[in-house]
Amino acid sequence: MSKQLTLGTGFEKYAKTTRREKFLDEMDRIVPWTELCALVAPKYPKAGDGRPPKELEMMLRIYFLQQWFNLSDPAVEDALYDSVSMRRFIGLDLGQMAAPDETTVCRFRHLLERNKLGKKLFQRVHDYLETHGIEIGKGTIVDASIISAPPSTKNKDRTRDPDMHQTKKGNQWFFGMKAHIGVDSRTKVIHSVAATAANVHDATCLPDLLHGEETRVWGDSAYQGQGEVISRCAPNALDMTHRRYRRKGVVDEVERAKNKTKSSVRAKVEHLFLVIKRVFGFAKTRYRGLEKNAHRLFVTCALTNLYIMRRRLLRAL
Repeated sequence: MSKQLTLGTGFEKYAKTTRREKFLDEMDRIVPWTELCALVAPKYPKAGDGRPPKELEMMLRIYFLQQWFNLSDPAVEDALYDSVSMRRFIGLDLGQMAAPDETTVCRFRHLLERNKLGKKLFQRVHDYLETHGIEIGKGTIVDASIISAPPSTKNKDRTRDPDMHQTKKGNQWFFGMKAHIGVDSRTKVIHSVAATAANVHDATCLPDLLHGEETRVWGDSAYQGQGEVISRCAPNALDMTHRRYRRKGVVDEVERAKNKTKSSVRAKVEHLFLVIKRVFGFAKTRYRGLEKNAHRLFVTCALTNLYIMRRRLLRAL
């Protein structure tokens, strides 16, 4: 049985502020839109060079929606027509103009990737946090996590992504890439990012994850035996990485207790991967090739830093 609906938005009798609306309102207030748009503007098409471009800030907001809600180019176009809160977030009035189509969204994403703006956006957010008193301290936690890639060969080239590789973790095989991050042990802010194929050992990227001013470096057992690398990259740092405590079936209880103490600090990095992979949905690669997915990783880490610091930033407003 069909039921008649009211005239439309604005005439509803009942309303509730949803978690999505609350989230978008917070992000709208804390993201440094002016600084980030200024970073992209020199590479963005200017009016008069053919078809008038969409407003830059609107396109950047749409791009961030894709990262926050794990949306493809067609999916974000559909979401803009479906979601009032998303349209409000990007400043879109369907009575005045249509939502940017998936081709426009794709071209903007390619513009960011082509000009390697992911790293620059990540650094600009890092600078923004520092201006609000959120500074990187002397302790760094390093870790890596596997981002799965489609193993299927049912595609145009009939091959798997050549930039991705398989690796064994425990008794299970994975195919994809690795996200490597260096995290401040006090604030949990990500200050360093690297992306590799999944078969690259975690410790390989250790030099890229240290800023050099550390006095402590934490990591799981994958980073043990890297004391020389730590001393070279951060001369004043103590090696606080986990040590193997079981040898030939004999448990070294002293080393085990030390690892447990170290874990109380090292475990903080898992919160960042939870946000990246579960909250923002970057548990699987969306694009083909390591470069495009590395770009997405840098942007996602920048947005993750804003997300975990959102309450502190909101208090400063």
